[in-house]
Amino acid sequence: MKIPLLLGVLLGMTGLGSTAGSTVLPVMAADLGVTVGVAAWSITVYALLMAVGSAVYGRLLDVVGIRTPFVVAMVLYASGAALAVVSPNFQVLIVARILHSAGAAALPILSPALLSSLYDAKDRNRMLGQFLGAATVLGALGPVVGGLVGGTLGWRAVMALPLVGVTAFPFLWRALVARGSGAHLDLPGAVVVSTTAAGAVLLLQSPATGMIVAAVGAVLLVLGVPCVVVHSRRRPQGFLPRAVITNRVIVRSAVGAAPILAAWFALLIAVPIVLVGRGWPPSRVGLALIPAVAIGLTMPRISGHLLVSVGPGKSLAWAVAGSTIALVLGSVGSLPQLSDTLAAALLVAAVSCVIVAMSLGQPALTAVVASIAGDDIRGVALGTANLLFALGGGLGAAIVGGLTEVLGAPFALGLIALLSIMGLVSVVRVRRLQPEPESLEAATVPPCPAADEGPRRTSSPSTT
Repeated sequence: MKIPLLLGVLLGMTGLGSTAGSTVLPVMAADLGVTVGVAAWSITVYALLMAVGSAVYGRLLDVVGIRTPFVVAMVLYASGAALAVVSPNFQVLIVARILHSAGAAALPILSPALLSSLYDAKDRNRMLGQFLGAATVLGALGPVVGGLVGGTLGWRAVMALPLVGVTAFPFLWRALVARGSGAHLDLPGAVVVSTTAAGAVLLLQSPATGMIVAAVGAVLLVLGVPCVVVHSRRRPQGFLPRAVITNRVIVRSAVGAAPILAAWFALLIAVPIVLVGRGWPPSRVGLALIPAVAIGLTMPRISGHLLVSVGPGKSLAWAVAGSTIALVLGSVGSLPQLSDTLAAALLVAAVSCVIVAMSLGQPALTAVVASIAGDDIRGVALGTANLLFALGGGLGAAIVGGLTEVLGAPFALGLIALLSIMGLVSVVRVRRLQPEPESLEAATVPPCPAADEGPRRTSSPSTT
């Protein structure tokens, strides 16, 4: 099998495991004796670690090359998934999810870097397309697979799904050859940013977890924000480079796009909660989401066409608008006064809209940032934008997990919809500051700096 497809399977099974896990969240909570709000931490820690971990792996790639981080990531990925399957209680499950998420965070960064090191410019875009296409298709199947597998074999079988992707790793071993450039890893910066982000998530999810969690989150957030500011000034080339975080267009684009991922995780948690609360089994939830998944399977080609025809800036604005519509539909569809048929129709429409927004928004953000950043900071600009974008997922999961049981899903989703409207305003203002790029050539993933030391392949490498 070709290396791009193997990497796509590995990343796709990660996304599938996350989206499938949200479908069985109410069942898992009942089995482990916790509330659904507490059980949502299994999704929140995934989103948070995917955000911060991706940036850390990006720096490790520069320091030591690709093989060591990839191996460490795969050990964490597999051990965490395996531990989740046999977790005797929720505390062990959270440890397992932390381990798995810490490993999964490497894939969005290391996989494109590996492909960039193996192929020259002529073939690179095609290989990246194969990789992202395979990952997108598998990830879109998550809600249906989660509902069907969870409904027949239980939630533990859903936790085991990412282990299928691990079977691709042995076939990738020989390709992991790119060496590091000797750059320095700003570990204190990574710790400060991670701690601050964790504080925000803890505070948002505290209504479902108690005052102690709220106090810890508030302390981390209050202490963390000034520490991030001071550290960024002292280390202008550190974990959050000053050249990037002072660029208004890059920061506003990433922050404005963050509600897309917030809507994604929020609806993945809220929709099963609402439908299971109406007496639906997980299998029926999965089957109801088939139309949304079908739309998701068509989006890679449509997204590529829109990025070329209307430009990345306008595409990003459309994606944020789509996430806002999805959240409004989800908020209305969660109202208990509605009939089962109408509620299900609105919730399926909400998931369909957010799948479209995700499929268009993430590549559009990459294209916008890559076209703005110069060659000297493009790699780190993409990493920082991905960090800010992915933090939205953690906050979305935290808001729904923390507020749904206290104030209801309509309120939680409505609150995120307001944030999404603010994000849309930010993205529209960015379009006024920055004209559309003339082409999308800059939007491709930049080559791994160390990869230029060796020869590139000009044909599709095979593992056989």
